[in-house]
Amino acid sequence: MPVPVRRKASLLTALCAAFVLASPALPAAAANPYERGPAPTNASIEASRGTFAIAQVTVARSSVSTFGGGTIYYPTDTSAGTFGAVAISPGFTASQSSIAWLGPRLASQGFVVITIDTRSTLDQPDSRGTQLLGALDYLTNTSSVRTRIDATRLGVMGHSMGGGGSLAAARTRPALQAAVPLTPWHGTKSWTTVRVPTMIIGAENDSTAPVSSHAEPFYTSLSAAPDKAYLELNNAGHSAPTSGGSVTVAKYSLSWLKRFIDNDTRYDQFLCPAPSGTAIQEYRATCPHS
Repeated sequence: MPVPVRRKASLLTALCAAFVLASPALPAAAANPYERGPAPTNASIEASRGTFAIAQVTVARSSVSTFGGGTIYYPTDTSAGTFGAVAISPGFTASQSSIAWLGPRLASQGFVVITIDTRSTLDQPDSRGTQLLGALDYLTNTSSVRTRIDATRLGVMGHSMGGGGSLAAARTRPALQAAVPLTPWHGTKSWTTVRVPTMIIGAENDSTAPVSSHAEPFYTSLSAAPDKAYLELNNAGHSAPTSGGSVTVAKYSLSWLKRFIDNDTRYDQFLCPAPSGTAIQEYRATCPHS
């Protein structure tokens, strides 16, 4: 006897439901293939170390010609893929030891980081910018960790004249994904041609690079940057980013680098709406981020 149409439909529905229940669930595709590490929390971005185990390697001054040597910090686990990379320059008369604390802190969150010495401690900002780019080129083309790096996802940082150097590097190489100048000093006040997402961190009591003549006008002039932010540290001086214990500098630098080098929108929550608190004198930014 023929099976009624309605019964056929119900049998088909039941068979389909059984198949769905019996079939293994497919893994969800990652929303962003560049995400590295677990979902961030305020505690995780304030922590002195992230979830990645790291190692380091020394770059001898004698082995390079485009900068003065340095130290590379990198995650040891590559199971998640390659990482973005960041080069960091010290300021006038300083060595890499002044900014070395950022190396392991950022690397353990999922970056390859090189803290550099400049060829001379008296090098001016534009020279430091050129050397930052030289360090990135060394990382991606020559270094022993080059296969761990995604050469399309690079950023620069620096303190004082090194911060000015990071602006100069961003002006020279618009393909960079992020720049974070820390209490920057530069004779040039206008950066209208910079097209790199840039976070400038100034300090309220900075007498070497006063925010009124450096960090603030630098930020205001970034008219071509697709995203920009200005964070002024409350009751802090010029050397605040070199203290090794500036949680504020670390957490917002990390959030900016994650957002723009890793395209990781999970970090938007720390940048937008504008953060506040006793450690922040002022915060301005383009928000929401594109």
